[in-house]
Amino acid sequence: MLFHILVPLADQFGALNVFRYLTFRTGGAVITALVISFLFGPVLIEMLKSRQKGGQPIRADGPESHLLTKQGTPTMGGVLILLALGLATILWADLSNGFVWAALGVTMAFGTIGFLDDFMKVSKRDSRGLPGKLKLLLQVIIAAVATFWIMRHLPADMVTTLTIPFFKNLILNLGWMFVVFAVFVMVGASNAVNLTDGLDGLAIVPVMIAAAVFAVIAYLSGHSVFANYLQIHHIKGAGELAVFCGALVGAALGFLWFNAPPAKVFMGDTGSLALGGALGAVSVITKHELVLAIVGGLFVLETVSVVVQVVSFKLTGKRVFAMAPLHHHFEKKGWAESTIVIRFWIIAMILALAGLSTLKLR
Repeated sequence: MLFHILVPLADQFGALNVFRYLTFRTGGAVITALVISFLFGPVLIEMLKSRQKGGQPIRADGPESHLLTKQGTPTMGGVLILLALGLATILWADLSNGFVWAALGVTMAFGTIGFLDDFMKVSKRDSRGLPGKLKLLLQVIIAAVATFWIMRHLPADMVTTLTIPFFKNLILNLGWMFVVFAVFVMVGASNAVNLTDGLDGLAIVPVMIAAAVFAVIAYLSGHSVFANYLQIHHIKGAGELAVFCGALVGAALGFLWFNAPPAKVFMGDTGSLALGGALGAVSVITKHELVLAIVGGLFVLETVSVVVQVVSFKLTGKRVFAMAPLHHHFEKKGWAESTIVIRFWIIAMILALAGLSTLKLR
């Protein structure tokens, strides 16, 4: 919004030229989202507490300690993330950019699914929420619509391609299978973050780290000079997603203030489904889907632990882990919650650096 209002006035007021720069607007989006979180966070938490008498329903089959430490904590805090992210993006981004609307649309739509799921859990006092098949179907439909929108805005030679990290000239043309692949990335990332969100602060920091990495990737991919220098594929207009990712970093940082142990609020599916979808959408637009698997390797690891656990139990009747997802396994092993969270943050940071290295190692 500010871009459209102030940039036309830059010829008369030279100082307004700063609004032309992505780096300035990205920084503005970070700060704006953070301030919105701080301003509305306490009010939203009190409102959620008053409306959710028992807080988030705790899984009966989860770690026993959660029945004591998590009981009564309100959920649906993802509303705060979506509010901060949405307002900051609309305020600072170039709203004529189709990629911005694709990323924002996926985020809000997935957040809406999560909101309905959380609402059912709270209102019915049942940890199951929406039926899993219905939730997945809605995600697939939204991701498919977003994929077709993204394909309309991609450069003609990159519409259905998959780029391979570490190889500058290795590109696979997936044809119409690209739609299936892109949907898988968005839906998979969404549910992977959802599985990771099981301890105070566990999911939000890796999401913040991944968003910061993709802010850099988006900026470089959208800048022809930097893209050519790094020998990555130039996606015209993708740089504007740096503003979106910046807003995501600010919103995540603001939410962490209230979600730090002991959490005053949980993001719920409202936040986790939305955040994963956001990362997936940005990776599809920037043609760095496989890099997301590296940067978000922690989410992949958590998801794989669940798959391995289920397959092993169905085939052999035995469990590989004491409990899945993986963070619950370490809880069962006696690790303190803070130890698990901080060590997982460290792993997320290492994987983020590995993902960034793909930009240069080609």
